[in-house]
Amino acid sequence: MTPSTPAQDLATQWNVARQLYPMYFEMAREFAIETEPCAELETGADTPGKEAVEQANRWLEKMDECIQVHQLRQFLQTSSLANQDALLELIKHFLAKTQKTDAIRDKIDFVLVQYFSQIAPTDVDDAKVDLAFVAKALEPALGTVELKPPVWLNALDRVLELARKSRSLDELLHGGVLEQGRKAKSLAGELFYLPVALAAFTRFGYLMRRSFFRLMLGDLNTILDGLTVLEEKGVQTIDCRRAQFSAQEPIVRLRMICQSWKVMFQAEYSSGQPLRMLVDLRASVDSALGKSNAPVAEAKAKRAEAAKPAATAAKPPAAAKPAATTKPVAATKPAPAAKPAAAAAKPPATAARAAVASAAVTASSKAPRAAVKPAAQAAAARPKVKPAAPTSAAPEFEVAPTPGWDSEPESSTDQGKKKG
Repeated sequence: MTPSTPAQDLATQWNVARQLYPMYFEMAREFAIETEPCAELETGADTPGKEAVEQANRWLEKMDECIQVHQLRQFLQTSSLANQDALLELIKHFLAKTQKTDAIRDKIDFVLVQYFSQIAPTDVDDAKVDLAFVAKALEPALGTVELKPPVWLNALDRVLELARKSRSLDELLHGGVLEQGRKAKSLAGELFYLPVALAAFTRFGYLMRRSFFRLMLGDLNTILDGLTVLEEKGVQTIDCRRAQFSAQEPIVRLRMICQSWKVMFQAEYSSGQPLRMLVDLRASVDSALGKSNAPVAEAKAKRAEAAKPAATAAKPPAAAKPAATTKPVAATKPAPAAKPAAAAAKPPATAARAAVASAAVTASSKAPRAAVKPAAQAAAARPKVKPAAPTSAAPEFEVAPTPGWDSEPESSTDQGKKKG
């Protein structure tokens, strides 16, 4: 039998349904999922009967089947409705299910990491994020966790070590590191839902995010340094066809694109970013440099030397820590003190969003958000579009190409999703 939380009584089920309904209703509208409002939850009665609770549960169950993993990821990182309390209710809701599909497992995995990311201190070192630290933070969701992890969970530490040793985003994406993490989660089976395993996988996902962002920002800095070297040599355009740009792409435009990406990558984590484009753009710049990393390394050294006086004067809290041990932020800005991670989870500007769009969710991310409508208005306004078949195959770190990319602000999309 799958380990899970105890069965909830009717009052608890009703309270959970009332708290989840605004989020689920908004997701249905945003992703054009065909559904009618739940009349019982629209009324918001304080003491409903058994039939009303069952109707509400059936409505949520239908939505759980329709909402895909990548859609949930996108929504939870871009909506103001996804606060800590809402995330906590989502975790309890999913854990209370008697039948847990792979999609439910992946949703639980992501929501736990998202919840922990919001409550974890922004300046905490990776070394301090051990199993006990994570388990303590997750007590509102998992209760007291017995810290006796089974031996098979040691595989997660080995994967994290490989991620820390990765020198580029390309190496992380195509070196088998991510596949090993997914395999560990898949092989866990029903044991994945043991409290100690949930805490271990939450720690794993959180630290993988940090490695991921460290490498993304590192690649962006390498590209910018390479563009500087090329400009100093009098080069004005380079061949970037492998990265879905032109054969004579202006360096000035590439620099603007990279700066926009850099702003956007301050966000927490979003799957479906055009990671393939970023990896290929670095390869294009390296090729234009004659496949030599020496000029780039020299440019990096110059930039580090120039930044020393400012860093010494300002002394930001995270200045002395390596990028891998802090919340991913733009390299030129110290992390603001005591700022909750939830604020970082959203793209800070329209220009940043315009820098990228993901083919996997371009259509779904264009719908504007709105407050929950009354039943009659919502039924009349909602487009009748059948949802795509649910899938749990969307990886947290997606590498799909993005043919619809456009750098103009008026063609921006919500976080350009997909992450992952």
